Amino acid sequence: MLPIFLSELAQLFRNRSVLVTSFVMPIAVSAFFLYQHEVFAQLGSLGYIGAIVMFTVSAFGLYTSAVTTLASRRQNLFLKRLRSTAASDASILTGLVLPATAVALVQVVAIMAVLAAVTTTPDNIALLALAVVTTVLMMVGLALATAGLTNSPEHAQITTLPVSLGVIAVASWVGITGTEELTLLKRLLPGGSATELVVNAWTGGVAVADSLVLLLPTLAWVVVAAVAAARLFRWEPRR
Repeated sequence: MLPIFLSELAQLFRNRSVLVTSFVMPIAVSAFFLYQHEVFAQLGSLGYIGAIVMFTVSAFGLYTSAVTTLASRRQNLFLKRLRSTAASDASILTGLVLPATAVALVQVVAIMAVLAAVTTTPDNIALLALAVVTTVLMMVGLALATAGLTNSPEHAQITTLPVSLGVIAVASWVGITGTEELTLLKRLLPGGSATELVVNAWTGGVAVADSLVLLLPTLAWVVVAAVAAARLFRWEPRR
C-alpha cells in the first residue's frame, strides 16, 4: 500500500486539474468565509462556517479528486495491472484514495484552526473531530461508489456534481435554518446531521449524549456508500 500511496501523492501534486480541485478551490472558498466570518456568523453561526469549510474541502478536495483519480487509473488500465500484483483490493484502493484523504484532513484542520484563532475556540473539540472523521469516511465511500459510474476523468466533472453541490447545499440549509423544523429530513440527508454536530461542537449548549446521536445518520451513509461501492465499483474500463 505504501508504494501506491507515495506514487499517488506525487501524482497529486503534478496533475494541474486535480491540484486546482484539491487545493485552490477549497482554499479560495474557505478564505472567503474566513474573511467574511462576521457576516456568516450572523447568518448562521461559527459552527455553520466550520461545516461549510469541512464540506467544501471534503467535497472538492477529497471526493472529486478521488473519483477523478480512480477513473483515470481505471482508464489507463493501472487498476487492472495492480490487481495482478500481490496487493489486495483493499490495500490498492486505500493507497489510491489515501493521499487525497490526508491532504483534505490537513486542510480542514488547518482552516478550522485559523477560524478558531480569529474567532473563538470550539466548545467541544472531540465532537468536532468526530464530525470531521465521519464526514471524511462518508465522502470516501461515496467517491468509491461514484467512481463505479464514471467512465473517464473528464466524465468525473459531471458525475461528481450532484453529491458535491448537494452536501454543500444541505450544510448551508441546516447551518442557516437549524433543525427545529423538518428535523428528521434535515438530519437524514447526507451532510445534515454532520453539520448540526459541527454547530453543536462549536457553539455548545447541547448535551454531549444528544450530539453523539447525530453521528448515527452519517455512519448510516458510510454503510450505504460502502454497499453501493461494493456493487458499482469496476476495475476495468466499461465496454
